[in-house]
Amino acid sequence: TECVSGCVCPEGLFDDGRGGCVEQKDCPCIHNNELYSSGDKIKVDCNTCTCQKGVWKCTDNVCYGTCMIYGSGHYNTFDGKFYDFDGSCEYVATQDFCGDKNSSGSFSIITENVPCGTTGVTCSKAIKMFLGVSDENSSNTSATPLPAILEVIPDTKKFSEMTVGLYLVIEASNGVMLIWDKKTTVFIKLSPDYKGKVCGLCGNFDDKANNDFTTRSGLQESNSLNFGNSWKQSPMCPDVTQEIKPCDLKPHRKSWAEKECSIIQSEVFKICHSKVNPLPFYEACVHDACSCDSGGDCECFCSAVAAYAQECIKAEACVFWRTPDICPIFCDYYN
Repeated sequence: TECVSGCVCPEGLFDDGRGGCVEQKDCPCIHNNELYSSGDKIKVDCNTCTCQKGVWKCTDNVCYGTCMIYGSGHYNTFDGKFYDFDGSCEYVATQDFCGDKNSSGSFSIITENVPCGTTGVTCSKAIKMFLGVSDENSSNTSATPLPAILEVIPDTKKFSEMTVGLYLVIEASNGVMLIWDKKTTVFIKLSPDYKGKVCGLCGNFDDKANNDFTTRSGLQESNSLNFGNSWKQSPMCPDVTQEIKPCDLKPHRKSWAEKECSIIQSEVFKICHSKVNPLPFYEACVHDACSCDSGGDCECFCSAVAAYAQECIKAEACVFWRTPDICPIFCDYYN
């Protein structure tokens, strides 16, 4: 064999990835392209992982699922499928009544989407949360009014309402939680009991992103438009037939949108890039910044960046991106 230039570890020792040699018990672990020493712990969703002899040993808790709906028609399902759908109608975001005639559902969450610019894109204008009923149109339910455009319609009073920071949080006793920023961003969290038992625009929560496009009739779709159309509440609403590209329709806004949204791919979010892919969030941000041409430009941009920041926080990458000039938050007096 030929000689190869470089260094090797003595027999019985291992390369630690940092230019040194260690015993096997001290081998580091890799997570998101970062090295962690033996004994280090990280959080992955609701589980804790410990580095042991170069291998991660994790707890096996079953975690809550989260679906995010934000901006002009962006969806991130419970299983992590990211897609766009710009329909102008009421749609089933998620429910546990999925076509089995022998079962009844315990909740349904409906999102009402309306045009939010002149390009044809839509934003979530209203959220309705039905608890304890399988038929969201039931005339036996009583509405509990909440601020602005969120209403909870229960047949029981088993839910709590609270404000946490920027968000209004509705938590029901059946393991359903709705978090709303009072604008266009909604998070839906479900307990592990609902795994594989839900349907709607947020997918089926079975840890498989490739089957999230399941229509109301139970068919698998590859096209997001056909999938989204199947979940509209009223047959009177028109089907969405084409994907809207607002930057092509408003090219004069494109350069401004790309410049503003570049913060997502900049050094500001560098700590998060290896943990959460910034590309789909950057593209969604540019899409929204181009489409919000009826006022509210900054609000659309801020919501888009905040969506990425939220995913970074879930991945334990805390980013301080707001400044007095970029999406500042003015706290209430003495708050």
